[in-house]
Amino acid sequence: MEEAYGMQSRAARCNRGRGERARRRPRRWYVRRALKRHRASLLIAGLVALSGCGGGERQDENEPEGDFPVEVVRASFPDDQKLAKSSKLRITVRNAGKRTIPNVALTIDGFDYSKKADGELADTSRPVFAVDGVPVQIGGLPEAKEATPLGCDTAYVSTWGCGPLRPGRERTFEWSVTAVRAGPYRITWSVAAGLDGNARAVTPGDRAPRGSFTGTISDEAPEVRVADDGKTVVTGTR
Repeated sequence: MEEAYGMQSRAARCNRGRGERARRRPRRWYVRRALKRHRASLLIAGLVALSGCGGGERQDENEPEGDFPVEVVRASFPDDQKLAKSSKLRITVRNAGKRTIPNVALTIDGFDYSKKADGELADTSRPVFAVDGVPVQIGGLPEAKEATPLGCDTAYVSTWGCGPLRPGRERTFEWSVTAVRAGPYRITWSVAAGLDGNARAVTPGDRAPRGSFTGTISDEAPEVRVADDGKTVVTGTR
Protein backbone atom coordinates (compact mmCIF):
# COMPACT_ATOMS: atom_id res chain seq x y z
CA MET A 1 0.00 0.00 0.00
CA GLU A 2 2.85 2.40 0.80
CA GLU A 3 4.44 1.63 -2.59
CA ALA A 4 1.11 2.31 -4.36
CA TYR A 5 0.70 5.54 -2.42
CA GLY A 6 4.19 6.63 -3.38
CA MET A 7 3.49 5.86 -7.04
CA GLN A 8 0.32 7.94 -6.93
CA SER A 9 2.14 10.83 -5.25
CA ARG A 10 4.92 10.87 -7.85
CA ALA A 11 2.35 10.87 -10.65
CA ALA A 12 0.54 13.75 -8.99
CA ARG A 13 3.76 15.77 -8.74
CA CYS A 14 4.56 15.10 -12.41
CA ASN A 15 1.13 16.28 -13.49
CA ARG A 16 1.25 19.43 -11.37
CA GLY A 17 1.12 22.50 -13.58
CA ARG A 18 -0.50 20.68 -16.47
CA GLY A 19 -4.07 21.19 -15.25
CA GLU A 20 -4.83 23.97 -17.72
CA ARG A 21 -3.89 21.77 -20.67
CA ALA A 22 -6.01 18.95 -19.32
CA ARG A 23 -9.04 21.21 -19.09
CA ARG A 24 -8.68 22.03 -22.77
CA ARG A 25 -8.88 18.41 -23.87
CA PRO A 26 -11.89 17.56 -26.05
CA ARG A 27 -14.88 16.28 -24.17
CA ARG A 28 -15.93 12.69 -24.50
CA TRP A 29 -18.83 11.87 -26.78
CA TYR A 30 -19.55 8.18 -26.51
CA VAL A 31 -19.76 5.89 -23.48
CA ARG A 32 -17.80 3.03 -24.99
CA ARG A 33 -15.07 5.34 -26.29
CA ALA A 34 -14.93 7.19 -22.98
CA LEU A 35 -14.29 3.96 -21.07
CA LYS A 36 -11.55 3.00 -23.50
CA ARG A 37 -9.86 6.38 -23.10
CA HIS A 38 -10.20 6.11 -19.32
CA ARG A 39 -8.33 2.80 -19.31
CA ALA A 40 -5.64 4.32 -21.53
CA SER A 41 -5.30 7.27 -19.16
CA LEU A 42 -4.82 4.93 -16.21
CA LEU A 43 -2.08 3.08 -18.07
CA ILE A 44 -0.30 6.31 -18.98
CA ALA A 45 -0.53 7.54 -15.39
CA GLY A 46 1.04 4.30 -14.15
CA LEU A 47 3.93 4.58 -16.62
CA VAL A 48 4.58 8.17 -15.60
CA ALA A 49 4.62 7.17 -11.93
CA LEU A 50 7.08 4.33 -12.54
CA SER A 51 9.45 6.54 -14.53
CA GLY A 52 9.36 9.38 -11.99
CA CYS A 53 9.46 13.06 -12.85
CA GLY A 54 12.65 12.71 -14.85
CA GLY A 55 14.31 15.77 -13.36
CA GLY A 56 11.52 18.13 -14.34
CA GLU A 57 11.36 17.08 -18.01
CA ARG A 58 8.21 18.11 -19.87
CA GLN A 59 6.01 15.52 -21.54
CA ASP A 60 5.87 17.65 -24.69
CA GLU A 61 9.55 18.58 -24.84
CA ASN A 62 10.13 16.62 -28.07
CA GLU A 63 7.42 18.42 -30.06
CA PRO A 64 8.85 21.30 -32.13
CA GLU A 65 7.50 24.76 -31.46
CA GLY A 66 6.22 27.16 -34.07
CA ASP A 67 3.61 27.69 -36.75
CA PHE A 68 3.05 25.10 -39.48
CA PRO A 69 1.08 26.27 -42.55
CA VAL A 70 -1.79 23.92 -43.41
CA GLU A 71 -4.13 24.04 -46.39
CA VAL A 72 -7.55 22.41 -46.21
CA VAL A 73 -7.81 20.87 -49.67
CA ARG A 74 -11.38 19.61 -49.31
CA ALA A 75 -13.98 18.95 -46.63
CA SER A 76 -17.15 17.06 -47.52
CA PHE A 77 -20.19 15.60 -45.80
CA PRO A 78 -23.43 14.82 -47.69
CA ASP A 79 -26.24 17.33 -47.22
CA ASP A 80 -28.84 14.60 -47.70
CA GLN A 81 -28.97 12.97 -44.26
CA LYS A 82 -31.63 10.47 -43.24
CA LEU A 83 -32.15 8.18 -40.29
CA ALA A 84 -30.31 4.87 -40.64
CA LYS A 85 -28.43 6.15 -43.69
CA SER A 86 -24.65 5.74 -43.70
CA SER A 87 -22.43 8.49 -45.10
CA LYS A 88 -18.77 9.50 -45.30
CA LEU A 89 -17.20 12.54 -43.67
CA ARG A 90 -13.89 13.36 -45.36
CA ILE A 91 -11.37 16.11 -44.70
CA THR A 92 -8.12 16.37 -46.70
CA VAL A 93 -5.30 18.63 -45.53
CA ARG A 94 -1.94 19.51 -47.12
CA ASN A 95 1.31 20.61 -45.57
CA ALA A 96 1.73 24.03 -47.20
CA GLY A 97 4.96 24.84 -45.39
CA LYS A 98 8.63 23.95 -45.70
CA ARG A 99 8.91 21.91 -42.49
CA THR A 100 7.46 18.50 -41.67
CA ILE A 101 4.36 18.76 -39.49
CA PRO A 102 5.13 16.77 -36.30
CA ASN A 103 1.73 15.11 -35.95
CA VAL A 104 -1.14 16.23 -38.16
CA ALA A 105 -4.30 15.84 -36.10
CA LEU A 106 -8.00 16.54 -36.42
CA THR A 107 -10.67 17.00 -33.76
CA ILE A 108 -14.36 16.40 -34.47
CA ASP A 109 -17.19 17.67 -32.29
CA GLY A 110 -20.90 17.14 -32.92
CA PHE A 111 -21.29 13.41 -33.41
CA ASP A 112 -23.20 13.52 -30.12
CA TYR A 113 -25.49 15.75 -28.09
CA SER A 114 -26.02 16.19 -24.37
CA LYS A 115 -29.30 14.83 -23.06
CA LYS A 116 -30.76 16.66 -20.09
CA ALA A 117 -30.02 14.76 -16.91
CA ASP A 118 -33.04 13.30 -15.15
CA GLY A 119 -31.26 11.65 -12.24
CA GLU A 120 -31.28 8.22 -13.89
CA LEU A 121 -28.62 8.72 -16.58
CA ALA A 122 -25.07 7.60 -15.86
CA ASP A 123 -23.90 9.58 -18.90
CA THR A 124 -25.85 12.37 -20.61
CA SER A 125 -24.01 12.01 -23.93
CA ARG A 126 -26.12 10.53 -26.75
CA PRO A 127 -25.17 10.03 -30.42
CA VAL A 128 -26.50 12.06 -33.32
CA PHE A 129 -24.30 10.09 -35.71
CA ALA A 130 -23.13 6.62 -34.71
CA VAL A 131 -19.69 5.65 -36.00
CA ASP A 132 -19.97 2.58 -38.23
CA GLY A 133 -18.00 -0.60 -37.69
CA VAL A 134 -15.71 -2.39 -40.10
CA PRO A 135 -14.58 -6.04 -39.92
CA VAL A 136 -10.88 -6.61 -39.20
CA GLN A 137 -8.60 -9.50 -38.31
CA ILE A 138 -6.82 -9.25 -34.96
CA GLY A 139 -4.53 -12.14 -34.15
CA GLY A 140 -6.20 -14.19 -36.85
CA LEU A 141 -9.63 -13.75 -35.29
CA PRO A 142 -12.50 -11.68 -36.72
CA GLU A 143 -13.15 -8.46 -34.82
CA ALA A 144 -14.91 -5.16 -35.41
CA LYS A 145 -13.31 -1.71 -35.42
CA GLU A 146 -14.83 1.73 -35.64
CA ALA A 147 -14.65 3.27 -39.13
CA THR A 148 -12.41 6.18 -38.16
CA PRO A 149 -9.01 7.31 -39.58
CA LEU A 150 -6.96 4.10 -39.60
CA GLY A 151 -4.00 4.00 -37.24
CA CYS A 152 -4.68 7.51 -35.93
CA ASP A 153 -6.24 6.82 -32.50
CA THR A 154 -5.01 8.99 -29.64
CA ALA A 155 -5.61 9.26 -25.90
CA TYR A 156 -7.63 12.42 -26.59
CA VAL A 157 -11.34 11.76 -27.09
CA SER A 158 -12.67 12.82 -30.54
CA THR A 159 -9.12 13.62 -31.71
CA TRP A 160 -7.15 11.62 -34.27
CA GLY A 161 -3.42 12.15 -34.87
CA CYS A 162 -1.97 10.58 -38.02
CA GLY A 163 1.72 11.28 -37.48
CA PRO A 164 4.26 13.39 -39.42
CA LEU A 165 3.29 15.03 -42.70
CA ARG A 166 6.10 16.12 -45.02
CA PRO A 167 5.99 19.37 -47.02
CA GLY A 168 3.64 19.21 -49.99
CA ARG A 169 2.06 15.95 -48.86
CA GLU A 170 -1.65 15.44 -48.20
CA ARG A 171 -3.53 13.43 -45.62
CA THR A 172 -7.22 12.45 -45.78
CA PHE A 173 -9.20 11.84 -42.61
CA GLU A 174 -12.34 9.76 -43.13
CA TRP A 175 -15.22 8.62 -40.93
CA SER A 176 -18.15 6.40 -41.85
CA VAL A 177 -21.19 7.32 -39.76
CA THR A 178 -24.91 6.61 -39.61
CA ALA A 179 -27.53 9.16 -38.59
CA VAL A 180 -29.48 7.97 -35.55
CA ARG A 181 -31.31 11.11 -34.35
CA ALA A 182 -33.62 13.19 -36.52
CA GLY A 183 -33.42 16.98 -36.43
CA PRO A 184 -30.84 19.71 -36.99
CA TYR A 185 -27.17 18.92 -36.52
CA ARG A 186 -23.89 20.83 -36.43
CA ILE A 187 -20.49 19.16 -36.70
CA THR A 188 -17.36 21.25 -36.16
CA TRP A 189 -13.77 20.29 -36.89
CA SER A 190 -10.31 21.74 -36.37
CA VAL A 191 -6.82 20.80 -37.54
CA ALA A 192 -3.73 20.72 -35.33
CA ALA A 193 -0.02 20.26 -36.05
CA GLY A 194 0.59 18.33 -32.83
CA LEU A 195 -1.07 17.04 -29.68
CA ASP A 196 0.97 18.86 -27.04
CA GLY A 197 0.35 22.50 -27.92
CA ASN A 198 3.85 23.46 -29.10
CA ALA A 199 3.24 23.02 -32.84
CA ARG A 200 0.43 25.23 -34.17
CA ALA A 201 -1.39 24.66 -37.46
CA VAL A 202 -2.19 27.92 -39.28
CA THR A 203 -3.81 29.02 -42.54
CA PRO A 204 -2.40 31.80 -44.75
CA GLY A 205 -4.48 34.23 -42.71
CA ASP A 206 -2.70 33.08 -39.53
CA ARG A 207 -5.85 31.40 -38.24
CA ALA A 208 -6.38 27.84 -37.06
CA PRO A 209 -7.75 25.62 -39.87
CA ARG A 210 -11.32 24.79 -38.92
CA GLY A 211 -14.82 24.48 -40.29
CA SER A 212 -18.27 23.01 -39.78
CA PHE A 213 -21.08 21.03 -41.40
CA THR A 214 -24.70 21.91 -40.67
CA GLY A 215 -27.99 20.50 -41.83
CA THR A 216 -31.05 18.50 -40.86
CA ILE A 217 -31.45 14.75 -40.50
CA SER A 218 -34.75 13.63 -42.02
CA ASP A 219 -36.85 11.16 -40.04
CA GLU A 220 -37.67 9.39 -43.33
CA ALA A 221 -35.64 6.21 -43.37
CA PRO A 222 -33.89 5.37 -46.66
CA GLU A 223 -35.25 2.69 -48.95
CA VAL A 224 -32.99 -0.33 -48.65
CA ARG A 225 -33.18 -3.91 -49.79
CA VAL A 226 -31.10 -7.08 -49.88
CA ALA A 227 -29.34 -7.63 -53.19
CA ASP A 228 -29.71 -10.74 -55.31
CA ASP A 229 -26.71 -12.33 -53.60
CA GLY A 230 -28.78 -12.53 -50.41
CA LYS A 231 -26.12 -10.73 -48.36
CA THR A 232 -25.45 -7.20 -49.60
CA VAL A 233 -27.73 -4.38 -48.45
CA VAL A 234 -28.27 -1.74 -51.15
CA THR A 235 -30.16 1.54 -51.29
CA GLY A 236 -33.24 1.98 -53.48
CA THR A 237 -35.82 -0.28 -55.00
CA ARG A 238 -35.46 -2.47 -58.07
